[in-house]
Amino acid sequence: MATRVDMTLEWHLRAVSEECADAEVREALDAVFAHMHSGRSTKRRGGKELIRLLTEARSKAARAEEWEVVRQVHDAVAYAEGRILRHDFKERYRLFQDGARNDINRDFLGRTMWAAHHWMVSTGREYLKAHPEATAEDVLEHFRAEGEDARFLEAPADRPGRYVIPRGRAETALWLERILRDGRIDIEDPAEAARTIVTSPEALALLAADEQGHLVLQATELRRRAAGLEELRQVIEDRAAHEWELQRGLEGQHWIFGGQYVGEAAQRRLVPGDEVDIPLIRGDGALHIVELKRAMGLKGPLVRRHRNAWVPAASVHEAVGQAVNYLVGLDEHRTRIRDELGIETRRASALVLIGHPAVQPEVPEEELNEALRTFNAHLSRVEVLTYKELLDNARRSPAGPDDRRRA
Repeated sequence: MATRVDMTLEWHLRAVSEECADAEVREALDAVFAHMHSGRSTKRRGGKELIRLLTEARSKAARAEEWEVVRQVHDAVAYAEGRILRHDFKERYRLFQDGARNDINRDFLGRTMWAAHHWMVSTGREYLKAHPEATAEDVLEHFRAEGEDARFLEAPADRPGRYVIPRGRAETALWLERILRDGRIDIEDPAEAARTIVTSPEALALLAADEQGHLVLQATELRRRAAGLEELRQVIEDRAAHEWELQRGLEGQHWIFGGQYVGEAAQRRLVPGDEVDIPLIRGDGALHIVELKRAMGLKGPLVRRHRNAWVPAASVHEAVGQAVNYLVGLDEHRTRIRDELGIETRRASALVLIGHPAVQPEVPEEELNEALRTFNAHLSRVEVLTYKELLDNARRSPAGPDDRRRA
């Protein structure tokens, strides 16, 4: 977190300096003030040097046994590091008022807490409605991520009275901050610079247009994709994972399925009585549905021995049959789906994701994959793939996280 340095901190320290009896402690505080105003602009300087100078002043106050000064400088360090909030700091030291507690701050805090709790209840209900099997830990993690992204709240000009929390913005800002902090460019406040970049469409456009900036953005996207693959791998290898957990791990990551897909359809219930797991849209506008079955938790084998060869087992045939039924329904309702939703289903195809080679360790992985490839060769609109092969294909993809050409 960036070091906070403002008028509140300076006024507090000047009040401490006036009450201080020891000359060395006052000199140490004067060094703090000199650093604050040593910049080229009127903006106060903070950074690690400010924390070092405050810590030194606190140590000198302790040696001089001025314990009240020690306490107040210690709070100043906590405030500068963001561990004490501004309203609490002002209230604690009465920097801008005397006498009774500030009713305005009290009412503001009460309204803020009411709004925050109201939002949490509403958001929590929406999340649980979309994820009925979510655990308490899942809900808490959802709120944690929402809270991080809330720092980048936007107020769209075309939507008066409405605000937007862009999902994933906090992760992008943190990644940019690390790049700026670890680079060779002398940036006084990398965190603030990263925040400025991610909240400014113009700054992002300039980064994308610049060769080095484009590498930063590409690195950010590759890192996001690598993190998404790792989270998906953990779910796939969990023998207790259900289809809905696999679906949640795949949502929003259509790139995993290949570069021919441009996004996901918002509507999953395209045919009465049927709801597809993941509806992908190809570059030509046609629909491609993904049917998800269990991975490591699959009940029964993927392949069975027939004479001298491995052939798909009943679980695979059943999943393919279900996908074919979906495609038949899409064909029958093609006109309505196209007119109402703008999705072309005449050339729709399907992918069945099922199982993992580790489900049948006695079968060599290459032979298992070859059995499914042979099976796929005799299907016209349906393809069967294991989750492991999907991950392997994504890692080998030119747009995937293992693409060495980005260097």
